[in-house]
Amino acid sequence: MSLFEGVLSTPEMLSVFSERSLVDAMLRFEAALARSQARLGIIPESAAQSIAGSCKVELFDVAKMVRDGARGGSVAAPLLHGLKEAVGLFNADAMPFVHFGIGDQDLVDTAMALLTREAVALVEADLAQAVQALLRLAERHAETPMLARTSTQPTSVTSFGLVCAAWAAPLARSRGRLAQAAHRGLQVQLGGAGGTLDRMQGQGAALRRQLADALGLRDPGVAWHTQRDEWLAIGCELGLMVGSLGMLGKDLLLLGQHEIGEVAEPAESGRGERLPLAHRSEPRASMVALAAAQRAPQRVAALLAAMPQAHPGALGGWQAELAEWPQLLLSAHGSVRALAGALPGLHVDAARMRSNIDRLRSGLPRGAAAEGFDPALAETAGVLALAQVLALQSPPDLSDDTR
Repeated sequence: MSLFEGVLSTPEMLSVFSERSLVDAMLRFEAALARSQARLGIIPESAAQSIAGSCKVELFDVAKMVRDGARGGSVAAPLLHGLKEAVGLFNADAMPFVHFGIGDQDLVDTAMALLTREAVALVEADLAQAVQALLRLAERHAETPMLARTSTQPTSVTSFGLVCAAWAAPLARSRGRLAQAAHRGLQVQLGGAGGTLDRMQGQGAALRRQLADALGLRDPGVAWHTQRDEWLAIGCELGLMVGSLGMLGKDLLLLGQHEIGEVAEPAESGRGERLPLAHRSEPRASMVALAAAQRAPQRVAALLAAMPQAHPGALGGWQAELAEWPQLLLSAHGSVRALAGALPGLHVDAARMRSNIDRLRSGLPRGAAAEGFDPALAETAGVLALAQVLALQSPPDLSDDTR
C-alpha cells in the first residue's frame, strides 16, 4: 500500500484486506472444513481436531507465505504446505486429511467471501450514517430557499431540503441493492477441482450445507467457480454507490466555492491552522469521494473483464479479479467514510443561500424575478422533500430472493 492509498481509504478496510487477515480467513475455512468433514464421517475426528488446532494465524510466518506465494503464483499453496507441516508436528496421521478432496479455488474464494462480508458491513454502517445525516438535513431545511442550478447556472428556486433528499435517494437505493447483492453473493465455494466433491462419500451436498452454516455464508447448492455473476454483482453495486457519492462530493465542492459559499465541510482537528486565508476551507471529504469516483469505474471494469475464465482457477482472469477486488472496497469505504463523517457537521449557510437569490433577483426584470426566482417556491419544494424523507426511511427489503 502506498501513502496515497492510505489517504484515500480507511485503517479498518486496510486491516480487512491485510495479508494477515487473508491468511486468517483461509485458516478459518480449513478448520471449519475439517470439523464438518469429521462430523459427516468423511475424515477421522482425531484428524479434524489436529487440523483445527493448527489453524491459528499466529503459528505461521505470514510474510514468508507472501514471498513464497509471489514466487509460485498461488496464495493457497504456501498456506497448505505450512498447515500440513504444522499438523504433522502433532499428528502425522492427520496430514493426508488437510484440505481433503477440495480445490485451491474453494479455499481462496471462500476466504475472500469471509473478508468481503466484513468489508461490506463496514461500508453499510457508514452508508447508513450518511443517508441518515442527509435525511436530517432534508427535514431541517425542507423549506430553506436556495437557487436551483442547471449546468452550473441558476434556473429557479428550490429548497436545500429537497437537494439533500435528492442526494440521499440514490444512496438509500444503493444500500438496499448492496444488501441484496451481498445476501446472494456471499457464498461458500466448495466443489473440488471438478465441482462434484466426488471424494466425499456421497455427502458433498451435506458437507457444503454444514460448511456454509459454520462460516455464516450462503450455500449456493453448487460450485460457482466460473459463475461469477452473483459475486461480481456486489462489485457492481459498490461501483454505483461510489458514483453517487462522487456526485454528492462534486455538488458539495461547487456549493462550497467562496463565491457561492452556501455549504462548508466541518473543520477537522489539526487542519486549518496552516491556512493563510480565513475564507479558505478544505473540502477533504469531497476530495476523497471524487478521487474514489474516478478510480472505481476502472476497478469494476477490470472485474467484468475478468469474467471470461477458461475453466476454474483460470490463469490470469481469476488472479486479476482477486487483485482488483480489495482495491475497489478500499476506495468505496474511503469515500463513504469521508462523507459519513462530514455530513452530520455540514455547515449550511441559509443566509448566504437567500442573499444569492436576492442578488440574482435584483438584476432581473421584475416579471422574471417573480416567476422563476420567488423564495416562496421553496415551500412547494419543502413538501416534496418531506415526502421523500418519509419514503426513504423504510429499511432495505431483502425479500426478492430468487433462489
